[in-house]
Amino acid sequence: MGSNYSKMTSRQYYRSASFDYVRGLLNYSLSCCVNAVLQSFSATTELLDILNKWHPSDGTDERNVPWQLRNALEFMRDKSHPAPHEDFLKCLYHQAIRPFTQHDADEIFHLILNLSQEQMSDAAVAQEIRSLYEIKVETQVVCSKCKFIHRAPSSLFSLPLAICEGENTLEGCINSFFQLQKLRDSEKFNCERCDEKQPSTHEVKLVSLPPILCVHLKRFRNNGFTRKLFNKVTFPETFSNDIFAAGQSENADGLKADECYSLYAVVVHIGPAMFGHYTAFIRPNQDRWYYADDSCVQPVYCLPQDKKRDIKMSNPLRGEVIRLYKNLLYLGRDYPKGTTYFRERLKAAFMKNKDVTDPEKIKKLVDRGEFVIKELEALYFLRKYRAMKKRYYEPEH
Repeated sequence: MGSNYSKMTSRQYYRSASFDYVRGLLNYSLSCCVNAVLQSFSATTELLDILNKWHPSDGTDERNVPWQLRNALEFMRDKSHPAPHEDFLKCLYHQAIRPFTQHDADEIFHLILNLSQEQMSDAAVAQEIRSLYEIKVETQVVCSKCKFIHRAPSSLFSLPLAICEGENTLEGCINSFFQLQKLRDSEKFNCERCDEKQPSTHEVKLVSLPPILCVHLKRFRNNGFTRKLFNKVTFPETFSNDIFAAGQSENADGLKADECYSLYAVVVHIGPAMFGHYTAFIRPNQDRWYYADDSCVQPVYCLPQDKKRDIKMSNPLRGEVIRLYKNLLYLGRDYPKGTTYFRERLKAAFMKNKDVTDPEKIKKLVDRGEFVIKELEALYFLRKYRAMKKRYYEPEH
């Protein structure tokens, strides 16, 4: 499943899905991020079960998010329905998202859940939806002078885990999220008991976990400009609550060490930061994974572990080369001389070096390809800037 994971979703192991039919979704007005999130929701059978408990008596209109979400998930199971999510997209376009605009999938995920809470007429059903995803945490700030602990409870729908440059593991990212931080100098905390700013320590503690756990792997960095980290993150398909042991609060509620989560959905961001595309891997049952790329859906057959190991040993940079080719191919869709011209030139360049086996030479070629990506992004930004300048700033004659 590559190295471009941006969001993974797991359900507690004792819960199981009850269907295995997966259908594609047409891309309307750059809706790939919504399509990918909907595929994740479709594999979450618990969500549709809760939505089906809602029987509104006041009637609902086309702008009601939970109503249109339920319809979309129901229609996705109907093979004869030509456009299962079209009305849902129109509903979202009436809210906070804009068509023909790239959006972050995690923001879309939160937007849908928050609007479902606000627009749900049945408070009990709304609470069930919240409880399905809600991660309860507690922020603890300890004053270094008086040792008073300032506590602030909060909740999340997804666990935001920053990744680093280098190798990453799910457990390492979790431990980093719950790691204690020292607040000094300009970051001093205003202690209510001391009535002045004091050096302090800050940490987030886990209070409770939901039946459906969503993890957001944060790949984007903004240091004046937005860039994306392509570093690999490894994680198991099944893991227990023990993985959160380092971050548990003394007020932890119902965190049983013997309970496990089983991975069943992964939303993937492909391409560079500003010109990406969202797809999804989902496993609606325990037997088979599917890969959904908008309207194209295909089953994914995993290789035996010994085959995976052989591939990794024979060519450790193979995944980097494939990723580079896909990113360049995606960027070529907007090339001034046309997609076909770019694709032919790209294929010729890769075929020219297909027999290179030296890891150092492969690394240099990959670095050269990354430089080409930056050049293309600069070209596209310049073209957009010129178009905007001509439209808004140059006087008409």
